[in-house]
Amino acid sequence: MNAWNPALYRSWFVVAQSRRLKSKPLSVTLLDRPLVLARLQSGTLLALDDCCPHRHAPLSAGRVTAAGLQCGYHGWTFGADGRCTALPGLAEHACQPAVQVGSLDVMEYDGFIWVRPEASGSLGSQDLPAFLRRLPPASRRFIWSATWKAHAVDALENFLDPLHTHFVHSGLVRAEGNRQRVEATVTRSAGVLQVDYRGQPQQSGWLYRLFESPRELERAHFAGTAAGSAQLEYRYQDSGVLYFTLHFSPVSATLTQVHGTLHVENRWAPEWAVRTLAWPFLRRVARQDQKIVELQAANKTRFRREAGVSTELDLVRPSLDEVWAVPARPLTEHTRRVDIML
Repeated sequence: MNAWNPALYRSWFVVAQSRRLKSKPLSVTLLDRPLVLARLQSGTLLALDDCCPHRHAPLSAGRVTAAGLQCGYHGWTFGADGRCTALPGLAEHACQPAVQVGSLDVMEYDGFIWVRPEASGSLGSQDLPAFLRRLPPASRRFIWSATWKAHAVDALENFLDPLHTHFVHSGLVRAEGNRQRVEATVTRSAGVLQVDYRGQPQQSGWLYRLFESPRELERAHFAGTAAGSAQLEYRYQDSGVLYFTLHFSPVSATLTQVHGTLHVENRWAPEWAVRTLAWPFLRRVARQDQKIVELQAANKTRFRREAGVSTELDLVRPSLDEVWAVPARPLTEHTRRVDIML
């Protein structure tokens, strides 16, 4: 898939960790579009096309001034809306040309910088799906980023699909010889997916045995308003909750930036303990996922394949394709229950 579904341009995507954006501009790429991020002296965030309209020098090679983001070639300067605010060398009486750079909606939330390619003027986390809005900063235990050589939708499916865990994460997450009957309830509406898994209070892998307690519910979330984001929610019988959230931001059809967080509520899990004890195991799981998804991407290219054969066990891909596929594949709203051996 080299073309992008137009619906994606109306979605919010994570493009960087907030702590990466300091006094200098930052170059990023989203959906094949080179962008520059900057934090103006007023504290306002700026997201523009990374190209000065004068002689096309990258604005990310410039600097932040009191007037905005200044190009490093001739000093043309641009504000958060992309309009030229200063043109050095222009005589006082001269009329400044109406010059503008393409701008994007931009905001900060949960330790990340988010952009929306099709600017609407509506800013703030209220535009994000509910499963992201509920995450208070105080519950975040770690934040990390990586780059995968794969298409974002395949990486999303990998994260949301539990049936690969017996093989890719054998022994760490689940074991093939310890499957249990689980009821999966799939609730789907326009661009929104929720899958509830009930009937597996305990998992057979080391991660569960070392760090978890009996579960009440495992739930997967996806919504087209943040089309690169997905979440796995684990609710425990002792009222504790874990939220694993991953953000897959397509640089191109073959390269994806992956950003992740873990939020913990109502259970003992200080940041130092998660980083020291749990993170080595979680990092191994992430690397195993990266390896298989990159192998998948390389093999799809080698055999020139796109869509694969699907069955009733593929619970999440139809909803992902509704938002990501070209042409779009609209789905009917429904709730259905499927018994799977998990």
